[in-house]
Amino acid sequence: MPQYIPEPDYQHGNARKIGVLLVNLGTPDAPDAPSLRRYLKQFLSDPRVVEIPRVIWWLILNLIILNTRPAKSAAKYATVWRTDGGGSPLRYWTEQQAHGLAERLGNDGGEPVAVAWGMRYGNPSIESAVLSLRAQGCDRILLMPMYPQYAASTTASSFDALAATFRRLRNVPGLRTVRNYHDHPAFIAALAARVRGFWAEHGQPDKLVMSFHGVPRYTRDKGDPYHCECHKTGRLLAEALGLNKDQYLVSFQSLFGRAEWIKPYTEPTLRELAKAGVKNVQVMCPGFPADCLETIEEIGMEVRDAFLEDGGEQYNFIPCLNDDPVWLDALAQMTREQLAGWRNPHWNADALTARQQEQVVQQAAAKAFGAAQ
Repeated sequence: MPQYIPEPDYQHGNARKIGVLLVNLGTPDAPDAPSLRRYLKQFLSDPRVVEIPRVIWWLILNLIILNTRPAKSAAKYATVWRTDGGGSPLRYWTEQQAHGLAERLGNDGGEPVAVAWGMRYGNPSIESAVLSLRAQGCDRILLMPMYPQYAASTTASSFDALAATFRRLRNVPGLRTVRNYHDHPAFIAALAARVRGFWAEHGQPDKLVMSFHGVPRYTRDKGDPYHCECHKTGRLLAEALGLNKDQYLVSFQSLFGRAEWIKPYTEPTLRELAKAGVKNVQVMCPGFPADCLETIEEIGMEVRDAFLEDGGEQYNFIPCLNDDPVWLDALAQMTREQLAGWRNPHWNADALTARQQEQVVQQAAAKAFGAAQ
């Protein structure tokens, strides 16, 4: 027998509500070795993330990685941990994005929408976010991954976690999932606005580097579209900014392990640019809607030091979209598009009885049928 999660009390005629679930990759609970060990164990135990035989990987993970990497990773997290109590940057910005989205959807005047956020690894979990939406009476949920480009190791893994939660629900809500938005005009426009705003303050560089999170080369060979979608984002953004092919490039960061990853790698690329005489670069991360360890510490610090060490003179990291109003407007636009057909903008669930709601639906259907004749 399935071990179901207890459901909120159900009564016929309850007002309907839609839930939107923002999902990001994850974060440790604190910048210390025990927290990093828990986080890395969950993250690196996911077969979507590491695709090698389980027995071999279990030995490598538990005997080597989890005994050496947590302390090193904790030291890096300590350099970016927020001092205002907000925790990790990824946690802080994801929460701010959820608040911004809720505010915009709440001003639409349509059927009520609740917004929650969860992490694929760490806390708050996807399951806890789903239960929060269910407790608020949501009978439909839209999963909006904070990964613009689809990858099995991010987007599909988040779908897996949501499915695992649904298997434990008796009264399963309706579900929609967003696969990607790497080429959505609103997303590209938000990125372009971010860059133009930075240029207005710091000037335009000799080269704009768009650094995306890396994935192993074998994932592309097996059919993962991530590499292609990253390049499409880069091309569309360059077009929006009026850049030619010599003014920008796409690279990939955050390598892990000994396997070959998709290229070119970000840090070696920046070193090569410096040695070739490029003095002024700006680096941005269009695959990260929110700043995190990989953007602030790796790109903002490590890669900067490498570029300057090999002869570069001016290096600037363009912050991610975070809570930029243009981005939050774009996120709201994409969400509304995904909710089409679910959300009636003229529906006031608080003011209508169940019978009246049914009549509204019947009248709308009759009007649509008549218009089609």
